[in-house]
Amino acid sequence: MNRSEGSPRAKMPERTIAVGDVHGCSKALKALVDAIRPTGDDLIVTLGDYVNRGPDSRGVLDALADLKDRCRLVPILGNHDEMLLRAHSGLPAPATVPGGPPGDRPDRDWGRELEKLSPANLAFLRTCVDSHEAPDHFFVHAAYDPAQPLDRQPASLLRWHSLKFGVPRRHFSGKTAVVGHSSQKNGKILDLGHIVCIDTYCHGGGWLTALDVVTGRTWQADREGRLRRPQR
Repeated sequence: MNRSEGSPRAKMPERTIAVGDVHGCSKALKALVDAIRPTGDDLIVTLGDYVNRGPDSRGVLDALADLKDRCRLVPILGNHDEMLLRAHSGLPAPATVPGGPPGDRPDRDWGRELEKLSPANLAFLRTCVDSHEAPDHFFVHAAYDPAQPLDRQPASLLRWHSLKFGVPRRHFSGKTAVVGHSSQKNGKILDLGHIVCIDTYCHGGGWLTALDVVTGRTWQADREGRLRRPQR
């Protein structure tokens, strides 16, 4: 398992900002980056699902590669990103969604998506990690086992488990989990105290959300790149 963890000797970031599921909405991502104005002292954790469903997966991955030169970027791998990499390697997708109801099938046709991506896009996806841990928070794409450390988490929970099938209790570390994957179709962040979900359904007519996990400030943009008024 690939896990990103800040070194205790490393300089603390000026801001720690999480970004929810982008799903090909490159205009929304670029609008958020312009609004956030990241610097080299900021840490941005993107929660995965960069590809599929939206209009411009390649634009999203190109923008993330550029963002790596502007701040401390930690990209987490989502289940759609995993499926695309499996398809590129000739590996089959899971027969059903791990942890989902019987018969719930993952997306299958990745050929057209792969045709649009560059070798650099695929190389970027291969650098993505399973999780990131900060002093008071940890970040995963979907969910977690509350009794296991991050380096022992099963992929079925990290990338596939939907909160609509059960919300895990607080992690034994006491840290707050910041997740995506479980789309909030009302466009609002789901904040349950010990777990915060910021997948706010951008590709389906909601918003792409960025959250400063320390101050609680949010930025949101729709798939056309129109900003919502910043909130606290």
